[in-house]
Amino acid sequence: MESAKRKGKKSILYKIGMGLLIISLSLWLVPVVTPFLPIATATKAGIIVGVIIVAEVLFWLGALLVGKEVASKIKSYFNPKNWRQSK
Repeated sequence: MESAKRKGKKSILYKIGMGLLIISLSLWLVPVVTPFLPIATATKAGIIVGVIIVAEVLFWLGALLVGKEVASKIKSYFNPKNWRQSK
């Protein structure tokens, strides 16, 4: 009975990890939008590089917290090679 309760509830670290993964994936929208902003080119480049670095760090921190299997499954969803494969 204890294991049934444990399966239904996710640990706080798992929830934090999923949150970090969601945030990191949403940060990838910033480099797409940044070139169209009316700011200096050097500032755009800095924003894009900084956001990509932060997004990668957050992804790997989240991957450590949720586990290898979950992180690889989420990462495979965003791989264009897997988009046309039937499941």
